[in-house]
Amino acid sequence: MATIDTSLVAKLPLFAGFAPAELDAILLEARSIRIPKNGKVFEQGEDAHSFYVLLHGHVRASKVTLAGEQVVVRYVSPGETLGVAMAIGLSRYPATATAVDDSIVLAWPTAAWPRLVERYPSLATNTLRTVGSRLQETHSRVIEMSTQQVEQRVAHALLRLAKQSGRQVDNGVQIDFPISRQDIAQMTGTTLHTISRLLSGWEQRGLIESGRQKIVLREPHQLVVLAEQAPEGKAP
Repeated sequence: MATIDTSLVAKLPLFAGFAPAELDAILLEARSIRIPKNGKVFEQGEDAHSFYVLLHGHVRASKVTLAGEQVVVRYVSPGETLGVAMAIGLSRYPATATAVDDSIVLAWPTAAWPRLVERYPSLATNTLRTVGSRLQETHSRVIEMSTQQVEQRVAHALLRLAKQSGRQVDNGVQIDFPISRQDIAQMTGTTLHTISRLLSGWEQRGLIESGRQKIVLREPHQLVVLAEQAPEGKAP
């Protein structure tokens, strides 16, 4: 197995504070896996056999509800962990992870987690920090779903994605991975028809540009205004 260059991971949140020799030891148990676009990293309900760090590309985490509806939980960007089920007391993956573009992950066997954490307690600390950050994001989304109109929820979702994976282009900020209108509908608890109508209206107003699985925020500040506006009939 080829040796993994520690410089690829030294600055990632999971490995913050580790010495080069410690990283070398941790990486000895990892393998690099290429996941083609639309390929599965793991599936909901599958035994949690591995945990991962995304090195390149983007991954969509989604869940299927008991009613059979698919919900996009979040998008994973390079440097983030995924599939760390054992760290949160789960034996099976709670969601499906799908590469939205050609991606590369580092994978460790789940069986290595207790041993690595015992030897390197900072792994658990850094993972807990990541889980806490995601929990805060989830709380924000629950509040948005409960209290905000669709237009506000969609504006928040696009701004969150742009902050996470935005790339400056000539005409604004492009969300730097393929994303469809159906994906946005599944992120914001609404229908494809509603999203299509809403985004088409925003395009006509010059707020965004959208193409096949591509969205550019032309006027991010105006989307912030939309996201933060008070619902009709309520004081700001």
